[in-house]
Amino acid sequence: MGLPSITTYPMPKSTDLPNNKVDWQVDPERAVLLIHDMQQYFMNAYDSSQSPLPELINHIQQLKEQCKQMNIPVFYTAQPGNQDPVDRALLQDFWGSGLSEDASETQIITELTPDESDILLTKWRYSAFKRSDFLRILQDSGRDQLIITGVYAHIGCLVTATDAFMEDIQSFFVADAVADFSESDHNMALQYVANRCGYCLTTETVLRDLTSYQDEPISFSNLKKQIAHLLDLDPKELGNTDNLIDVGLDSIRMMSLVEEWRQEGIEVNFMKLVERPTLNDWWEMITGIPQNT
Repeated sequence: MGLPSITTYPMPKSTDLPNNKVDWQVDPERAVLLIHDMQQYFMNAYDSSQSPLPELINHIQQLKEQCKQMNIPVFYTAQPGNQDPVDRALLQDFWGSGLSEDASETQIITELTPDESDILLTKWRYSAFKRSDFLRILQDSGRDQLIITGVYAHIGCLVTATDAFMEDIQSFFVADAVADFSESDHNMALQYVANRCGYCLTTETVLRDLTSYQDEPISFSNLKKQIAHLLDLDPKELGNTDNLIDVGLDSIRMMSLVEEWRQEGIEVNFMKLVERPTLNDWWEMITGIPQNT
C-alpha cells in the first residue's frame, strides 16, 4: 500500500498528444494556474535526475513565471500531514496513512515555493474542488479557465479536470507539465481529458498563446467577443470555424469593423474577410499566426 517507485519515462511531445475535441485557447483574463500536489512526499517516488521529473519542474516554473508577469492567479494544492482517519476515510484503503507531519514530506518542493500572493488550497480528496473554496474563488473572480499542472496526471489532475468540466470551467491539461506513475497512466489521462472534459496542450503552446496577448494589438478572445457583440451572441455560442456571414454578420457591420481596426493600426482587406469569414481565418489575417482548431 502507498505510492509505487516510479520508473523513468519520457515526457510527451506535441506529436504524442491525442486529438482534442474542442478548440479552446487560454485567455489571461479568464485563466488561473493550478500547481497540483507538488509536495516532497510525492516527488520522492521519482528519480530526481531522470525524466519526467526535471522536465515537470522546469515547465511548471516557466508557466508560473509567465502567469506572474500577466497577473494570472496561481493556486497550489497540498495535502496535510498526519491526517485524522475520519478525514482520510477511503483514501486510507487505497493509499495508506499518507503524509507525515514532517516538513520533508508536506512542503512544496523548493523549486516551486509559493509566493505570498499565491493561494494554497488544502487537499482532502483527489479533486482540488472537494472540501475547498476553489470553486467559489473562481466564480467570485470571474475566472472560468484552469491551467492544470503537477501530479499525478491520472488521479488528482484528471479528477480535478473532470470536476471543472462539471462546473463549466475549461481545463487546459498541460501534457508535459504533469507527471504520473508510468507512461501508460500518463497517456491514459491525456486521452480521457482530450475526449471527455478538457484540452490537452504543451507548455510551449500555453506560453505562446499567453505571449500573443502581450505582443499582438488584439487578442483572439477579444476578437471573438467583438464579433459576438455585433451578432448579439454570447462568445461561447460562436465557434472558431463558423461562417460569420451565415450566422448574421452583414457587409455593413464588417465594413465598420475594418474601419475600427484600421484606426487601431490593424490593416485588413475587406474582400479577404468576405472570402474567408471565420474567426480562425480572420485571426490569421490580422496576426499572421494560425489559430489552433
